[in-house]
Amino acid sequence: MLPFQRKGNHLLLRSGYETLLIEPWGKDGVRVRATQQADVVERPGALLCEPPGADPRWEVDREGAVLTNGRVRVELSAAGRLRFFNAQSGALLLEEPERYFWSYPARAFTARPGSDLYQIEASFSAQPGEAFFGLGQHHHGRLNQKGCVIRLQQTNTEIAIPFVMSSRGYGFLWNNPSLGRVELAENATRWISEGSRQVDYYLTAGTPAEILSAYTLTTGRPPLLPGWALGFWQSKLRYRDQAEVLAVAREYQKRGLPLSVLVIDYFHWTMMGDWKFDPQQWPDPAGMVRELRQMGWK
Repeated sequence: MLPFQRKGNHLLLRSGYETLLIEPWGKDGVRVRATQQADVVERPGALLCEPPGADPRWEVDREGAVLTNGRVRVELSAAGRLRFFNAQSGALLLEEPERYFWSYPARAFTARPGSDLYQIEASFSAQPGEAFFGLGQHHHGRLNQKGCVIRLQQTNTEIAIPFVMSSRGYGFLWNNPSLGRVELAENATRWISEGSRQVDYYLTAGTPAEILSAYTLTTGRPPLLPGWALGFWQSKLRYRDQAEVLAVAREYQKRGLPLSVLVIDYFHWTMMGDWKFDPQQWPDPAGMVRELRQMGWK
């Protein structure tokens, strides 16, 4: 009996305490999920419903399984080790490390006491000369994220997007909506979720433009911005009251300067967390907005 179970285009491997699910995702991608719970489940995340594939093909025997889907080829050993290749060139993209004796597993689950969540780690071998781009907006000022540890947590001016593009020709999305971090070290790459039920990630291959196209197709493409949003936005630190806002707006109009949006940033409220305008400094917000609209501004 083969250790693998085929369900349509999906492949399931149950080994020890782990259930591993591999499926083609889009025309050049693959989605991998793994859990130590009863079964893999559908959880909210960044990925939308499965986009159409590119005639994915499976080859399965006792030694392992191979999925080819467009530009991506995935090799899965009977022991559960994953390796990802460019199906056209044969180049290695990403691989889990080999296990020796009692070495740390590539997919690790540590139960969180008092809950059904785990601290989850997915580890991959580091490749010489590999560079990583993406992961959002951070203060360290580096374009290449190799060597960095990035917290996957949103804070003021730190924006975490758990997606990287590799110089080896693949894009990788960590599809776990939880606090965590990614470690892009010289000896390993490790994605960590502090509280999740399963490993969940998406990989696609191609040129940078093709990778970004596939990524936006699978996570959702935003609508086009309205025309007013593409104009000049006036913002400063900060407007202290309604009179100051209107004085600036009227001066723009007086000078005939183009303006689309005037931004009132912060401390207009009565207290932190309250959206209400402070009536002492902002006596008539509705009238202020009305005048700005008459000028043609948002």
